[in-house]
Formats: sequence, structure tokens, C-alpha cells
Amino acid sequence: MSRQDKLLTVPEVLEELGGVSRRTFYRWRELGRAPACIRLPNDELRVWRSDLLAWLDSRREVA
Repeated sequence: MSRQDKLLTVPEVLEELGGVSRRTFYRWRELGRAPACIRLPNDELRVWRSDLLAWLDSRREVA
């Protein structure tokens, strides 16, 4: 995590993922396949941008 890292809201994460639905994102969480999330005291979820990028890199497939 760097100084320029940012906590993203779920809608921001969905937008970064090209419009994945909220339902799909929460299903991925149930299956343990979503990026690491932080639950705030108000029960909202956040994702560090660096964690999202690392998660995307881990999903990369070699052709």
C-alpha cells in the first residue's frame, strides 16, 4: 500500500471491473473469489486499489 493507494467503494470496484453487477461481486465474496475487502464500522465494504490490482493480476491466464 502506498500513499497514492485509495480505498474504493463497491460501486467504484464494479466500475473498475467493467460493470460487473453488485450481485455477482457479492457472490464472488461468498465463494471466496473476490478481492480482499475491509468492512468499516458502518458495515460498508472498501477495497484498497492495490489489492484490486493484485487480485486482477492473480486472475490473469496465459494463452
